[in-house]
Amino acid sequence: MSKPAPTITPRDWSSHSPYLYPGYKSTAKRGPTKPLIPLKAALGELSQPVYGHDGVGELDHDLTRNARKNGEPIGERMILTGQVLDEGGRPVPNTLIELWQANACGRYVHKVDQHDAPLDPNFLGAGRCLTDAQGRYKFLTIKPGAYPWGNHRNAWRPNHIHLSLFGQHFASRLVTQMYFPGDPLLAYDPIFQGTPAKARERLIADFSLDLTEEGFALGYQFDIVLRGANETPFENRK
Repeated sequence: MSKPAPTITPRDWSSHSPYLYPGYKSTAKRGPTKPLIPLKAALGELSQPVYGHDGVGELDHDLTRNARKNGEPIGERMILTGQVLDEGGRPVPNTLIELWQANACGRYVHKVDQHDAPLDPNFLGAGRCLTDAQGRYKFLTIKPGAYPWGNHRNAWRPNHIHLSLFGQHFASRLVTQMYFPGDPLLAYDPIFQGTPAKARERLIADFSLDLTEEGFALGYQFDIVLRGANETPFENRK
């Protein structure tokens, strides 16, 4: 006997940024101005991880070691951990989390990024892991730097980390950004400010001395809710 299809809570769109947000200038070029037309997607488009289908490696979660060539990556080490929850507040085990970020100088390992800042030969800025039975995840990484992004003459992105999550079904897919507490650039960032005020705090990690490891790295807690009234806001609805 087949199992009934899961009941999916409707998205709370009032917690997410609009397609068109004047302060975030590139949305005027890519945001839709007419009603969306649903398209039937191929299976691969529904659940395609960025970093491949092979098993998660032993060092995939540790960005301080997964790209070492001749030494330690430069920058402030940090621990990022949290719990992935569904719309009912239940932990989501065995879900894939992919992470990407700039290095400590605010530069990505990508040919499009031509920011005049050094690349770190020992830091890739990408990783992934699976949540455990309680929906918990953990990354070791380097705190990313701010960088200019051309939205206006003196626009700088706050320190942030990108996260992509695959839940137990396509409706649970979430791509978001995590920010750091007390960052003065948050007040000037249209991507963060474009998120409705009631939901912005869901994008900011909590510093935790309990998670901090003595002599090694500062700890941050960032729980992620895939759906429902308290869901973590999307990075950008495209």
